[in-house]
Amino acid sequence: MKLISSNRVNIYLSIFVIALIVLQYCFIAFLPYNVWYLFLFAAIVGASVYAMSKYLVNRFLYSKIRMLYKTIHDTQVIDKELSNKVQNTDALEKVEKEVQEWSETRGSLVSQLKKQEKYRKEFIGNVSHELKTPIFNIQGYILTLLDGGLEDKSINRAYLERTEKSINRMITIVKDLEVISKLESGELKLIFERFNIIDLINEVLEMQEMRAKKQGVKLIFSQEDSNSIFVYADKKEIFQVLNNLIVNSIKYGKDKGTTHIEVMSMDKNILIEVRDNGIGIEADNLPRIFERFYRVDKSRSRNMGGSGLGLAIVKHIIDGHNQNINVSSNYGEGSSFTFTLNKSK
Repeated sequence: MKLISSNRVNIYLSIFVIALIVLQYCFIAFLPYNVWYLFLFAAIVGASVYAMSKYLVNRFLYSKIRMLYKTIHDTQVIDKELSNKVQNTDALEKVEKEVQEWSETRGSLVSQLKKQEKYRKEFIGNVSHELKTPIFNIQGYILTLLDGGLEDKSINRAYLERTEKSINRMITIVKDLEVISKLESGELKLIFERFNIIDLINEVLEMQEMRAKKQGVKLIFSQEDSNSIFVYADKKEIFQVLNNLIVNSIKYGKDKGTTHIEVMSMDKNILIEVRDNGIGIEADNLPRIFERFYRVDKSRSRNMGGSGLGLAIVKHIIDGHNQNINVSSNYGEGSSFTFTLNKSK
């Protein structure tokens, strides 16, 4: 169907009406007067006007709707298919609805792209900032050693140990970035199995016992009467979740403070809580606690070698299990992290 403008529609309709007037004159002038002839002529005129106007209006609508479809659809609509759409009585209504949906989708997409752009800039800035500190530290230590410190026994070993500490911090950041990247892209597949969550918690507590004593934090594990509660999850990743949460509770704990780990039954799920009475989290920081590189106490986390990615990794792992993790906290009183897992018989 060819395109047609509104001017052409007016011209064609004008020509058609003039032709009908001429035809009427000829009809009256050359045919004998009869009322039935007049009725017949009126029917012919009415049908002709209807057919012609419908044809011209359809062509006009097609020309306008075609441009809209070219704009809102990524793939071109076949002309025959579009022509059939135009001939429907609800054509304009449908096109209006499609345009509105397209506008809303495009607006949402633009908003999402802006957020992603902002996130990308923040992420690059955060990575640069996190890696800058250990890199500059390493550079300073090595330059000092090269400038004569290597022969000075009072500082050479200490500076090499500090260099190793900064290198280990860089390795931690890179490893955590790799893990979170795999989790987000779906490259890291979860391997579900049946295991005893009580044994896994005890394993994590044994591993962190020395760290807790050094920080003056007491680890308390409260469990139900049973020593065996089986869950269906990725054992390796849940170990990491528990380890990250318990390490954080120790880092942000206070001297002679406590970290409580509790397991509670909830119908088909179990609820695991890691609760401390440490420094707590301010209310303004709670919504961002699971963001990459977000720290409540930045200086303290860096001094302890944290990458700032631990809670982001925890959130991704729990999301990957189709479960929930929540945090509640009172600043100066402590924090509580809870997450759920599926029970297994």
